[in-house]
Amino acid sequence: MSVINLNRNNFKEVVLNSDKPVLIDFWATWCSPCRMQSPIIEELAEELDGSAVITKMNVDENPELAAQFSVMSIPTLVLIKDGKVVVRKTGVTPKAKLILMLNTVNA
Repeated sequence: MSVINLNRNNFKEVVLNSDKPVLIDFWATWCSPCRMQSPIIEELAEELDGSAVITKMNVDENPELAAQFSVMSIPTLVLIKDGKVVVRKTGVTPKAKLILMLNTVNA
């Protein structure tokens, strides 16, 4: 499964209505750490193959949603299950830690 690009038009359907955990990567094109995080997010989406929903949200294009999640620094990774934030990380996060986060909420 590939990474889903989130915006205000698809947020409810993709995130709030999901029966699977949803990982949101808040990022921006000008952010160097975000560019480091991006391939990790892409790999994760391919490896998980549908057991979780992996998404990215450009904070410059969606400032209202970034504000809703109190995103002050990027990359910020937010894991949501059943419409509620369960884990939040700021900064580049290794794939192994992301897998551990997802396994914890799937347990």
